[in-house]
Amino acid sequence: MILSSSTRPLIASKFWRKQFLNFHLRQFSSYHRGSEVEDFVASFRVLASRNFSIYSRYCYSAQDKDPGPASSDVDGSGSKDSKSQTATESKTLGSKLKGYISMRRDYSQKYTANNTLTAVRAMREYVLSPSDLDGLPKIKIRSPYAGASSPIIVYLESDVEKRAMKVWGSTESLEKERKRIKKLDRKQQKQIRLLGEVLSEHSTERKQKLMSNGSARVVAYAAAANAAICSFKFGCFITTGSASMFSEVMHSLADTCNQLLLLWGVNESLKKPDVEHPYGFGNMRHIMSLISGVGIFCIGCGASIYHGIQVLAHPTMGVDVASPMSFMVLAGSAIIESISLVVAINETRSNAKKNGISFTDYVNESRDPSTNVVLLEDSAAVLGVGIAGAALAMTHYAANPVYDAIGSIAIGGLLGAVASFLVTTNVNALIGRSIPQSQLQSLQETLEDDAVVRGVYDVKATQINADEFKFKAEIDFDGREITRAYLASVDMEKVLREIHGVRTLEELEQVILRYGEHVIDTLGVQVDRIELELKKKHPHLRHIDLEVL
Repeated sequence: MILSSSTRPLIASKFWRKQFLNFHLRQFSSYHRGSEVEDFVASFRVLASRNFSIYSRYCYSAQDKDPGPASSDVDGSGSKDSKSQTATESKTLGSKLKGYISMRRDYSQKYTANNTLTAVRAMREYVLSPSDLDGLPKIKIRSPYAGASSPIIVYLESDVEKRAMKVWGSTESLEKERKRIKKLDRKQQKQIRLLGEVLSEHSTERKQKLMSNGSARVVAYAAAANAAICSFKFGCFITTGSASMFSEVMHSLADTCNQLLLLWGVNESLKKPDVEHPYGFGNMRHIMSLISGVGIFCIGCGASIYHGIQVLAHPTMGVDVASPMSFMVLAGSAIIESISLVVAINETRSNAKKNGISFTDYVNESRDPSTNVVLLEDSAAVLGVGIAGAALAMTHYAANPVYDAIGSIAIGGLLGAVASFLVTTNVNALIGRSIPQSQLQSLQETLEDDAVVRGVYDVKATQINADEFKFKAEIDFDGREITRAYLASVDMEKVLREIHGVRTLEELEQVILRYGEHVIDTLGVQVDRIELELKKKHPHLRHIDLEVL
């Protein structure tokens, strides 16, 4: 299309001038796609409306092959000087526009000019004192710490580095001082760590937590009960020499040692997070439960089966192992183990109810590994006492030690089954098991119901210890809603005046950059709000990772 003389009177009108601009901007956009062109169109509309003759020359410069009247300037002067001047201006503006469109940072290259540091990090990494930071430009940013409402102060790393060079004189001097400080820090950190461990072991708060912890109470009671039972069974074994009683001695000894390990694991899990363990020590319960399972398998299962096989291979005839004392010890053991089992069942049922899952699922998933071990060990103990009693009775009536040996092997097999279950469940927990599907669905629905979220994808949630879990999701945020949330906090009339005051592409870019940074800050505010809501609904949610699509 060539700009003819018949179109010029229409262009003189504001209405037709606007229609003319919109029409050719649409034409331009139809041949050039992408967000760069959209930025160009928005900014070009502002500039082109102020210099319409240059705009028309720019749009048609590629098509104006005929230098006749059809390609004359818009104001109708027709002079060669005017046409030459307009063409020059058109080329200048065209080159600026092309430069603006192609002006993009290469994000594949390293760029650190905008990196910032907190005051603490600046002093630590560049060996500076607080007074050395005086006079450096300060930048306020949103606090990255949960619960903090006021902004924090940061410094450009380039400014800090220049100040460090001024203080230390050279890079070599700075590196030398860094190495010296690093050696001192290692010694101090070691001393602080040792002191912290000593104080932690004698911490009144930690002892109170241990005493108030339901799992700790269950494990402590079970350990005391099994220690007493083990001593009674051992005395009976010395008196009678029964293989089944020997298996029960090993069973109770293994239970006692394992429960002491579990109690230590519960105590360690109550430690506060530190630099080396930012998520705390909660997994110590699973680790000790895993070791407990291995101990039951080796000591309880292995020794019981081995002793039973030895009795089968070399039976001792004529010895009555079923004395009244044996049955009295077994009866007393059954009563004590049953009480401990009831305590473990009640604690497990209570925890299962809190987590909204069934008793069986709670046990199968080893949600509370310490209580789980006590529950299974006590269950095996009660069954083991029954097996031992039956084996002793048959041995007494049949006068055949083979039944006693079979009882020992059966108890060993029972302990092996319990140990295998404990090892499997705790290994799965340490690898990272997902939370219940109903809880995961609740988290996803909470996100999808939020106004600034368009979609939720790739949702994952895994337990990081017995009580806490972490959550990760890819979020498609609604850019319009995020921007609307920001605009609700600004003076729109002021924004409009600022946009109308734009005269150059550089000014337009600065305005867009400034408001764009505020929109990104608003996105951060919305993410913090969403995370807070998720933690309120799910108190055991420790870490949230929301990735922006």
